[in-house]
Amino acid sequence: MSASPQILGGRYEVGELIGRGGMAEVHKGHDTRLGRPVAIKLLRSDLARDATFLTRFKREAQSAAGLNHASIVAVYDSGDEIVTEAGGAQHDVPYIVMEYVDGQTLRSVLTEKGPMDPKEAARVTEGVLDALAYSHRMGIVHRDIKPANVMIAADGTVKVMDFGIARAVADTSATMTQTQAVMGTAQYLSPEQAQGQTVDARSDLYSTGCMLFELLTGRAPFVGESPVAIAYQHVGEKPPLASDFAPDGVAPELDAVVLHSLAKRREDRYQDATSFRADLQSARMGRSVSAAAWNGLAAYREALGSPITDRNGATATQAMAASASATGSGDARETEVYQTVTGPPRASEAPTQVVPAAAPVPADRPVAYRRERETTSMPPVPPPDEHRGSLGWLWGALAALALVGLMWFAITNLLGEKEDPGPQQVTVPSVIDKKIEVAEAELIALDLRVDQTPMADDSEPGTVIDQNPKQGVKVDPGHVVMLTVSTGPGDVEVPDLSGKTESEVRKILLDAKLTFGGSSDVNDSTEKEGTVVGQNPEAGRTVAPDTPVSVQLSSGMMTVPNVVGRTEAQAISALQAQLLEYDVTYRPSTEFPPGSVLEQSPNDGLVKQGTQIKLVVAEAPPPTTEEPPPTEEPPPTDEPTEEPPPDEDD
Repeated sequence: MSASPQILGGRYEVGELIGRGGMAEVHKGHDTRLGRPVAIKLLRSDLARDATFLTRFKREAQSAAGLNHASIVAVYDSGDEIVTEAGGAQHDVPYIVMEYVDGQTLRSVLTEKGPMDPKEAARVTEGVLDALAYSHRMGIVHRDIKPANVMIAADGTVKVMDFGIARAVADTSATMTQTQAVMGTAQYLSPEQAQGQTVDARSDLYSTGCMLFELLTGRAPFVGESPVAIAYQHVGEKPPLASDFAPDGVAPELDAVVLHSLAKRREDRYQDATSFRADLQSARMGRSVSAAAWNGLAAYREALGSPITDRNGATATQAMAASASATGSGDARETEVYQTVTGPPRASEAPTQVVPAAAPVPADRPVAYRRERETTSMPPVPPPDEHRGSLGWLWGALAALALVGLMWFAITNLLGEKEDPGPQQVTVPSVIDKKIEVAEAELIALDLRVDQTPMADDSEPGTVIDQNPKQGVKVDPGHVVMLTVSTGPGDVEVPDLSGKTESEVRKILLDAKLTFGGSSDVNDSTEKEGTVVGQNPEAGRTVAPDTPVSVQLSSGMMTVPNVVGRTEAQAISALQAQLLEYDVTYRPSTEFPPGSVLEQSPNDGLVKQGTQIKLVVAEAPPPTTEEPPPTEEPPPTDEPTEEPPPDEDD
């Protein structure tokens, strides 16, 4: 016979083990009250007495409970369960009840399948950045972004979890080297974390860059024999390029994004998750990335003596132009002057002037010099006469500008690839007040993805009560629309019905959105007949609406106690406890001690409250007085009575 499953908090049934970490175990569970699957995270019993791990575990519940986002694993509940050890000692083991995600962690995906396709790696990382952008707006820094803390659901949804060492952004004491502090994983530590400095949102972005590098290559950007050795590399060594290790090849734009996210100084990397995500999405879709990211890659390649071989000519041209204009450096090649020959040179003509290039020409696209006589592109210039000589310089300048315009047109339209405008954005429709099935179908038809969050509401269960983004917002195809779905009215508290009559109970339960579950009679109650002496569920519990509540009513019937042989005081006390009256009479008795009960009527069975019980109490018999036996008189005699002799004095 199998043992009954463990129940936490009176409602969460603990199922099979689905994950194990350094400080906790995760079980699949079932919420018996709401009838939904959940994930239950239990702190390991051997760590339950460690204050550091207790604090970290409870901080996770507090940090994540306030975050409601489609890309963050929701926290439903938390509490403590008393566990009895083999020796009989008891201690509390905290637990967290979370959203159950049917999928795998990125760590499992990397272990089983190896590096991801660059586009899929970028898409997954965009989901992580969505979650971080939201948590940072809510004032929470995760501090432990890594593949093991990111879930991929069966439908491809990205979920960030484990806010165990998260801190508020404003927590200036949130360093990583405090005494007894729990540190993040070394392969994903930002330089400021490794140095024990305060962390902020940009520290999460560095860790995300490390994770993206691993998704592309199958290895972390820095590896070493110990966590300390890896931390030193984060602080002092230049990161490698993902394209040098990725088996599927990484485009220069994606290389630039990864490299920019791994900048040592936090001021040099992405300043927020939104800008990181925008560049990553552009790289995934073959569009231009930011000039800061591209310039960083160009400088990196130049330091190695390896020019950029880009697949997006427009991106390379724009970024290098921005770099040249910003720094004023002469790294880009100057535009060569085309030689236009229309006749023999004249001493009176001014020499051809050099016109600065509107944009530099990429190094991998050299300009072809035109040395031959060219008369097709421009009409020959007649020799100046005395009336037009003063305007010769103007015609020369116009000719040079026309030539430069032709060159620019050729570079941007003929030699270079046109920038991909990207997919057309979709306008989000309103699906509020629609059933979730209808709303999902409508959004999927527009090439949008759907995620949903349950919420108690007075609306009909399964109805959409909110959405994000709102109606009219333009988003890219594949964007996740978060729908808040009503689960019906929320849990209600069971009222205290003690001492109430059945009619009062029915009204109270109706007002509390509960139903009357029937009544039963209870004997020997000290409550008034017809009033509540018990209820199920008990008062104060929270239950779902329309839960039936049954009550026990006093029947008003009492069991007559047998008090024969007790003292009068004991008998009276027993009858009063049963709300029974009494009437005492006394009878002399020599068989029972005075003051003891000789008889009672009735002496057993059930009677109404207040019934009078007749008692007969023994009393001592009255005292008896013995009469002395009668005195016998002497029989009469015939002899004369002898008179005394006379006194001689007479």
